[in-house]
Amino acid sequence: MARVRLATGSGKVLVNGRPLENYFLTEALRGVVLQPLNVTETAARFDIQVNVKGGGPAGQAGAVRHGIARALIEADANLRRR
Repeated sequence: MARVRLATGSGKVLVNGRPLENYFLTEALRGVVLQPLNVTETAARFDIQVNVKGGGPAGQAGAVRHGIARALIEADANLRRR
């Protein structure tokens, strides 16, 4: 389960209070998490805070990706098409 907070910012991503690189240790998992930001080209527009628990690293990365995608649509409905 992942709870995502999106705020206008410079692209910082914190997961459970730690930088993304220190929480998801492999490039593959970081790629999964950042996929919605890369597809919508909004990586530098938002700061993201995530609280995630349960499951393993891959499941958590998928949950965070889903949460980020939903938060982006909430912030800007025009991003849904991407």
